[in-house]
Amino acid sequence: MTVPSDIAIAQSTTLQSINSIAAKIGLSTNNIEPYGHYKAKINPNDVFAKPAKSKRSKLILVTAINPTPAGEGKTTVTIGLADALNRVHQQQKSAEITMVALREPSLGPVFGMKGGAAGGGYAQVLPMEDINLHFTGDFHAIGAANNLLAAMLDNHIYQGNALNIDPKQVFWRRAVDMNDRQLRNIIDGMGKTTDGVMREDGFDITVASEVMAIFCLATDLADLKQRLGNILVAYNKDKQPVYARELNAHGAMAALLRDALKPNLVQTIEGTPAIVHGGPFANIAHGCNSVIATRVAMHLADYTLTEAGFGADLGAQKFCDIKCRLSGLTPDAAVIVATIRALKYNGGVAKDALTTENLSALAQGLPNLFKHIENMQNVYGLPVVVAINQFVSDTDAEVEMVRQACQEKGVEVALTQVWEKGGAGGEALANTLLNLLKDQDDQSSQFRFSYDSDNTIEDKIRTVAQRIYGAKDIDISILAQSKIRQLEALHLDKMPICIAKTQYSLSDNAKLLGRPTGFDIHVRDISISSGAGFIVVICGPIMKMPGLPKRPSAERIDVDDTGNITGLF
Repeated sequence: MTVPSDIAIAQSTTLQSINSIAAKIGLSTNNIEPYGHYKAKINPNDVFAKPAKSKRSKLILVTAINPTPAGEGKTTVTIGLADALNRVHQQQKSAEITMVALREPSLGPVFGMKGGAAGGGYAQVLPMEDINLHFTGDFHAIGAANNLLAAMLDNHIYQGNALNIDPKQVFWRRAVDMNDRQLRNIIDGMGKTTDGVMREDGFDITVASEVMAIFCLATDLADLKQRLGNILVAYNKDKQPVYARELNAHGAMAALLRDALKPNLVQTIEGTPAIVHGGPFANIAHGCNSVIATRVAMHLADYTLTEAGFGADLGAQKFCDIKCRLSGLTPDAAVIVATIRALKYNGGVAKDALTTENLSALAQGLPNLFKHIENMQNVYGLPVVVAINQFVSDTDAEVEMVRQACQEKGVEVALTQVWEKGGAGGEALANTLLNLLKDQDDQSSQFRFSYDSDNTIEDKIRTVAQRIYGAKDIDISILAQSKIRQLEALHLDKMPICIAKTQYSLSDNAKLLGRPTGFDIHVRDISISSGAGFIVVICGPIMKMPGLPKRPSAERIDVDDTGNITGLF
């Protein structure tokens, strides 16, 4: 039997008008700004002027084990679970509504190797071609705002340099939403005197930029503008900080982002209202959709599902310690997505042998799942459900081993088949989650952070490395140590930390699979995202500008003479 591609499934779906989707969550045509027939911007001010749908909206975080080449399907499960919850609401004749809040895909992975971020199979947000490509232009606006600041900074130096900026101490880099290793390190300003001041420069991918981080953490337009003004762009020749507000750049940057800051409303294949907004990477940024989008969804729905990028050691950790800390959001539960195949990969099985039953390898891979469960339960105080994203190759014995092992940890397991069956394949998970949330109703929230922001930078790094990753200790380079001292002197050391490391391992070494022990986390560099409000800790070989693989996905993507896109997953 031929399995249809994601894009074939998406293109065969009859979409509901965006006005109909908006009506499901109590929004009129006056509360949205349509971008065609099937997507729209939501005005947050209109939303918050209305009474909240629920007195206590539930916020559920969907996370996962460390990603593997076998794939885990975290976004697919998030979307399918939202559809399943709405199915259960309807079966129970309940007026409750579930919404999903996701990140926007970056063009880098779409044309690179990871793929899009619109789900898969019969658990997708639509229109998937638009969402995976230009969508409503948010990322272009973020890149333009980033590069406006870069242009104004270099122009200031060229036009007399009244702020006495040291060209060798400029931190602000340009951004483009594409994997392009050629732009990681460049020299610009070459040519004639009128062509600018020559200096070392470089590009980050847009989703790793501080403007993206600010965009996703801002609570409203005024907060956005203030955060943009607080960006530390350089030091002057007296070693004093220079901020974006001193260049008078933050107002124009906010103007570019005014419309982008409004969350995007779309729909799932089954017509569940979905907000897709913002898209920082979780391995090099904080990996969560915008605070505004999450708050809008929680205001309009009884249950909001949101996902954080990559494994729980990255996305979930940053969701809790950065997004929730800076926004005041409090999650009610966590769903951890795993696959039998990925667990066997963590147990040492080669990618081409993952469809063969191997209980020994599965047992060796399970500790990776256990560590993520322990982090969510014991560090952050969240109740947990494990979702096994089921494949046809999974055997009954393998499923039973995972179920029994998790039950020994006090965690329920539910099988999901949402890729194949949509919401119907996620009803077991939906009911398990609802029962878990019901059990929590009579208890006060146990949610907590993993560290205190007032701790030293070194202590915060060590706490995350040891408590979340299971490291023995940390090793901080001389360069990073000197930058920590600079931040302490500027009184910028009391912010939360955002650790940039590989997503493939609990360590900073992508080859250490499973649940490694006895390793150190190597801190290579430190930077400050003072506008976003966190300190970036760069570990191992991680880079803020990815490159394309030998055979990028772009080679398979095309458009026919009638405008239909093909090859998009």
